[in-house]
Amino acid sequence: MVKFTSFVMFAEMRTGSNFLEANLNALPGVTCHGELFNPHFMGKRDNPEMFGFDLAAREADPMAVLAAMRDQTEGLAGFRIFHDHDARVIAQTLADPACAKIVLTRNPMESYVSLKIAQATDQWRLTNAKNLKTARVSFNAAEFEGHLQAVQDFQIDLMRGLQISGQTAFYIDYEDLNDLEVLNGLAAFLGLEARLEALDPKLKKQNPDAAIDKVLNPAEMETSLSRLDRFNLARTPNFEPRRAPAIPGFIAAADAPLLFMPMRGAPEAQVTEWLGQLGRGGLITDFVQKTLRQWKRQSGAHRAFTVLRHPLARAHDGYCRAVLSGETDLYRLMTKAYGLDLPRGEGIAADAHHAGFLTFLRWLKIYLGGQTGQKIDPRLASQSAVLQGFAQFQTPDMVLREERLAEGLEYLASDLGITAPDLPPDASGPLPFALREIWDKDLEEAARDAYPRDYLGFGFGRWRG
Repeated sequence: MVKFTSFVMFAEMRTGSNFLEANLNALPGVTCHGELFNPHFMGKRDNPEMFGFDLAAREADPMAVLAAMRDQTEGLAGFRIFHDHDARVIAQTLADPACAKIVLTRNPMESYVSLKIAQATDQWRLTNAKNLKTARVSFNAAEFEGHLQAVQDFQIDLMRGLQISGQTAFYIDYEDLNDLEVLNGLAAFLGLEARLEALDPKLKKQNPDAAIDKVLNPAEMETSLSRLDRFNLARTPNFEPRRAPAIPGFIAAADAPLLFMPMRGAPEAQVTEWLGQLGRGGLITDFVQKTLRQWKRQSGAHRAFTVLRHPLARAHDGYCRAVLSGETDLYRLMTKAYGLDLPRGEGIAADAHHAGFLTFLRWLKIYLGGQTGQKIDPRLASQSAVLQGFAQFQTPDMVLREERLAEGLEYLASDLGITAPDLPPDASGPLPFALREIWDKDLEEAARDAYPRDYLGFGFGRWRG
């Protein structure tokens, strides 16, 4: 039997990881250090430093933090990690047979609703029932499917990592957390002699009602869930079928057998509007594998397509919309965790925008190389990687180019005997500066360095606006 030198708890938000951590810490000789690799803090909320490392130092050398944790902890040390924490640490601990693996799961619908309630009430832990805050929340189908996909993908990655390395994990479900015998079984798995005599009395279950009673729109929730394969919600580590993440973003014409597989950061809005004008008009969205296969069968002869954009133009669009606009956490992470100077706001001069964009492009190289530990935003991922993702379900029949988009769409429509409408103008909205206002060779070289597979694989040359 392997003697473990540390442990990791693979979990997600609202799966009971705080409660499990509290019970682990009640065992003599065990210390769980919380979310040690949370992108925004270390260990617990608002804590910027642990084991002599701050956030920047942790980012620079996460493995040194792991070593320091083991060296500076008496007994068996461990931590909790979620799917959106440092990917380098997930890979390292998953491959280390001396690191015990605990996999905590919960019904994804329950964890999603609990997360929405916690966000609405700002109550993430409950130690006294009289302080309970509760709320009924709105169920958002697209948001839930994104949550479900992230949970599925993470569990599949964990399962494969364990399989190829010949390891096993201690799987524990949210419903098992109140079972003292199960928790003592976990202690035995960790190689401990100590056992719990009782469960931690401090933390309380916050939302014991059924999920359907916690939402404002239960009928909409039931309708959305009926589109999903219910077996996908039964046991997290064995989801079937394994869906490509992009399927919910696919768009079909309601009156023509054409399926658009959008390349995020390329001309999505423009092509979507064109697609909606075919025949009598209209669009079909919110696909899952089941409904997409049904559409394919019902459509007969059909065509799927996507559109590529020049890597430099796509990177600039992503920089402006995904980073500078603040739609995601990227701007805060890049400026605070990485110290990048990315000017934004009213009155920014073109040369300042150019400098920020060039800094961003150079950072992209390490970001796409997996050296930051951050999840890759699909608007910034290489188009080669996105197409490989499509291929998990199917490859597109046609890959069009933005610079010859009208011609390509007209050919695609004529191939199916459909009269193509005129290509509408791009309605995605203006950028702070057009790329032609700031373009130079430095930007081109930095983009080629960040996206070498796209330039080589698709034969992109210098951008020509």
